[in-house]
Amino acid sequence: MAKNVMITGTGRSYALGYNMVLRYLENGDNVIATVRKESDELEKLKSVYGEKLLVVTMDIGSTESVNSAMEMVQKHFDHIDILINNAVTVSEDCDKEFFDTNLDYIAHTVDVTGVGPLRVIKAFYPLLIQGHNMSLVINITSEAGSISKCYRTNLIDYGMAKAALNMGTMNLVNVFKDDERINIFCVHPGWIRTDGKPDNQAPLSAYDAAEILRKLFDEKRYDKTGPRFITNEGEEYPF
Repeated sequence: MAKNVMITGTGRSYALGYNMVLRYLENGDNVIATVRKESDELEKLKSVYGEKLLVVTMDIGSTESVNSAMEMVQKHFDHIDILINNAVTVSEDCDKEFFDTNLDYIAHTVDVTGVGPLRVIKAFYPLLIQGHNMSLVINITSEAGSISKCYRTNLIDYGMAKAALNMGTMNLVNVFKDDERINIFCVHPGWIRTDGKPDNQAPLSAYDAAEILRKLFDEKRYDKTGPRFITNEGEEYPF
């Protein structure tokens, strides 16, 4: 049976979100793809898949925008089976070292990348609990958000934002602990070529990574007792 899958941050054809949209569509599922601004790439997919793909404009940094997106989605879908929080932002100083970084940029990155997914979960919870089976929420995090494994002296805003997202995920693990209608975990998706640059040394294309994750999410959908921070191979990663 086709699943209703919602994915945030899907506008760039070379990145993970778009390719997850494509993989789920190729699998025969219905997809809600959210973007902060219009995407020609998604419109091309829409021309191929028609009603199987709903494209929604949503800024996860704005509660008002997220709530408006919810109102639109519920006109088309009565439930969501899988929610993949993939949208992210970083500052222009992300790659800079500590003393060269404008620390005032950090708060915005944390608000969008760390708090944004929680806004989405809160708004779309009514649709997540309406399905016939347990729904699954996946927060796409990163090894950069692991405090115990931190080795970098840059990526300060990104790392802090992903660490915040990890904490938010664990808070919701506790919230949904006894709720058999919903499951949640965060996943490090692996090292992926997501910047569109031909010299990127990452071993995985976004298209290949998306299929690895799609299969993993099917495998983990009903697992409420396993580790909550995992790699794309399903192995536990330390917070």
